[in-house]
Amino acid sequence: MSELVTGEAVALELRPAKLPSRALAVLIDLVVAWAVYLGVTIGIVASTSSLDDAAAAAVAVASFVLILIGVPIAVETLSHGRSLGKLACGLRVVRDDGGPVRFRHALVRGAMGVVEILLTFGVVACIASLVSARGRRLGDVFAGTLVVRERVPSGRAAFVPPPPPWLVGQFSGLDLSGVPEGLWLAIRQYLTRMQQLDPQVGWAMAERLAGDLAERTGAPAPYGVPPAAYLAAVVHERQTRDARRAVGGAGGADAAVGGADAVGGFDHAAGGAYPPASAPPPAGPAPDEQGAEAPRPATGFQPPA
Repeated sequence: MSELVTGEAVALELRPAKLPSRALAVLIDLVVAWAVYLGVTIGIVASTSSLDDAAAAAVAVASFVLILIGVPIAVETLSHGRSLGKLACGLRVVRDDGGPVRFRHALVRGAMGVVEILLTFGVVACIASLVSARGRRLGDVFAGTLVVRERVPSGRAAFVPPPPPWLVGQFSGLDLSGVPEGLWLAIRQYLTRMQQLDPQVGWAMAERLAGDLAERTGAPAPYGVPPAAYLAAVVHERQTRDARRAVGGAGGADAAVGGADAVGGFDHAAGGAYPPASAPPPAGPAPDEQGAEAPRPATGFQPPA
């Protein structure tokens, strides 16, 4: 089973699609597209028989570009990476950080697909997928996307834990346009694996990622907020914005994000997924004379009421 792994050896639960399943999905899409194209062409020829040769050629070229290039781009954008062939094969196009694709991603993939798939009969796309470790063709490389398998065992899926409820909405005015996709990917991978890391290593990674995120957004973590909670709150804000764009309304976005939180099984009230705001203490305090463990110093961090 293939997984995406960061430099910190943290695995992301996205399974890149293999070449056979991708080829089958493309074949299904091409069969449907060509069938629609031939049907439209026959209708155009019958309705434009009175036009001269130049006008008929212009209509033919326009229909070719619209049906075989424009329609797949529109379908991939509106379905968030699920064309008819990918839906049948259980595949989906996502960004490098696992988020949904947008129009610019679909446009680059579609433009490159003309050369990779249509003009070269898929030879260039097959060679690029075989050479790439993640099975990506040139369109994926230039668009910053990845085709993944959606039909995976549900018990092995990883979820980004939501932030504490008192942090939700605190970063609604944050400018996230300057954050690169690679940093989003690293943050998501850390959040899904932070409970499996050594406390000292996990704390150092959270501080480094929080510093990089604050540098890109210009807004450091508020005083007293653990870096992991700060990262989760900003990721939650980005997911909310993506969901709002996808469903076209704030209510649907809240429902989508809330549903993801429920699937993740995180206890909002407990808030136990994140360490306290102070740096993690040493291995453990020395016991007192009676053999009882000495009390740990208070962190001084209390979430607002």
